[in-house]
Amino acid sequence: MRRSLLLLTAATTALVLTALLVPLTLLTRTHAADRATAEATARAQWVAHALGPALATAGERETAEQTVESVNGTDLPRTSLILADDTVIGPRVEQGAATTAPVRLARTGRAFTYEPASGGRLVLVPVQGAKNGTAVVQVTLTERQLYAGTLASWLVLAGIGVGLVLLGLLLADRLGARLVGATRRLAGTADRLAAGDLTARATEEGPPELRLIAGELNRLAARIDGLLTAERENAADLAHRLRTPLAALRLDAETLRDPDEADRIAADVAALEHSVDDVIRKARRPLREAPRADLAAVARERAAFWAPLAEDQNRATGTTTPAHEVPVPVPADELTAALDALIGNVLDHTPHGTPFTVTVRRTASGEAELTVADEGPGFPDTASPDRGTSGAGSTGLGLDIARRTAQEANGRFEAVTLADGARVTLTFPPAPETGTPGAGTPSAPPAPTC
Repeated sequence: MRRSLLLLTAATTALVLTALLVPLTLLTRTHAADRATAEATARAQWVAHALGPALATAGERETAEQTVESVNGTDLPRTSLILADDTVIGPRVEQGAATTAPVRLARTGRAFTYEPASGGRLVLVPVQGAKNGTAVVQVTLTERQLYAGTLASWLVLAGIGVGLVLLGLLLADRLGARLVGATRRLAGTADRLAAGDLTARATEEGPPELRLIAGELNRLAARIDGLLTAERENAADLAHRLRTPLAALRLDAETLRDPDEADRIAADVAALEHSVDDVIRKARRPLREAPRADLAAVARERAAFWAPLAEDQNRATGTTTPAHEVPVPVPADELTAALDALIGNVLDHTPHGTPFTVTVRRTASGEAELTVADEGPGFPDTASPDRGTSGAGSTGLGLDIARRTAQEANGRFEAVTLADGARVTLTFPPAPETGTPGAGTPSAPPAPTC
């Protein structure tokens, strides 16, 4: 946009200046010729006036020669005196000039200028009162003398034109910078809104059209913020209402006669209550909050949580994580749910005694990679099942949770069947350096449900 504005300004200014300067250059050329002609005419008239008395007296040729010589000099127009007998006093004129039609016309008493075919200009003034007939004073102007000073005038006009073009480009650049800057700041506000920062507002600046767009964008952002706030509050209120029937269900579980059955149902109710609490917490989490969790710490904590059940199933386990923090842009509870789903799938859908490993590492590009691998039979048809289409008797929701966790963080999900088992890999981009308070390793993880 800025470059286009500069090109448009340069083209427009050049056209306008061309339309103005071309006539001015022609005018300066004409003015120079008129000025040189006027000076030559004044010179010729002065010589004719000075020589009139001398030529009226016989024997005053010497005086005429001195007068003509005094008005000739270096870089001055050639001044000659053509007597009535065609004798030329002063610089020689063209061959036969004394008998040309202009000279004969001047001898009739007329003073005029004449432009010969060879170029330049002649000024002819008759000398009145000559004794032996009318003499003619001829001043010859060459092309260089006729248009002296024209080149300097043209250079001045060209300099003025270039200066005006540069000034126009400077003003256009400042205007373009203002327009482009306002547009980029407006686009930056839109990017922040798209990233979830609903507090972003555009500054109403620039031309009226951009100010109108900025105002409409601000109203749209406020409207979206209000709608999302109301929606999240409704979700939180709905989840809050579930606590009453859950409390009743817990009381019913405590009245069961079979203690084992009562404990099992109570554990399920506790897990459901924790899930409801997570819904309320997520619903009331600010959208602009930047999620952040330590992938290595979550992996170690969840592997330790599942270790007793893996030991009961005679499974060998292994956990490999860096000693340093591995931050990823994912909420800790969502990262926990994804890892629980992956480990739960291994425990539920592979034979007892099948070993599995949990690995966290940094890639060469700086991404964080979480891998859960087992030595079981792998996925049906060597591909991970889609949501709701599991071939192992499950709904396929576990892998879908892990897939959405990676994709919502702009990461990648990969599930493959290898010769020695199955491998699921979640790849996350690095989290921003400034994390949000409250992110990290989750506390009091929910009890898993199969």
